[in-house]
Amino acid sequence: MTTTPTATACPPLWFFVNLARVLVTPQETGGSLGIVELTGTGGEMPPLHVHHREDETFVVLDGELSLHTPGNSQTLRAGEVALAPRGIPHAYRVESDRARWLAISTPAGFAAFVLAAADPAEADEPPPSDRPVDMERLLAAAEAYGIEILGSPGTMP
Repeated sequence: MTTTPTATACPPLWFFVNLARVLVTPQETGGSLGIVELTGTGGEMPPLHVHHREDETFVVLDGELSLHTPGNSQTLRAGEVALAPRGIPHAYRVESDRARWLAISTPAGFAAFVLAAADPAEADEPPPSDRPVDMERLLAAAEAYGIEILGSPGTMP
């Protein structure tokens, strides 16, 4: 069997409140798959949102993450996986002091969104909690990639 090595992961990025590394870009897969490694700190939670174009699979590598969808909340630990299907509102929350997970999107819209909305990381750590987030840029990128923001951070489905 022949395999083609993927390009080196992009440099660390600060994406919303997380450290992100795009491991598999949309360009490498013709847009069919994107893989982003994320690291977040305890209590961090993105806005309630829905992906209209892709399914998002969460694979927890370290720590604990809770995933919330309408009528269901589950806590994932290292080695556990959960799916947030396209069209279903969801949010996650970092439950441990720190968590690291893969966000796998099929097709690759989430990875493209991260690349459009993130900034180069100033350190190989999640951004400081007082770092301002350019919400206008985040919302514009979300709209461009079919992601609808439904509520502020902390809003549950």
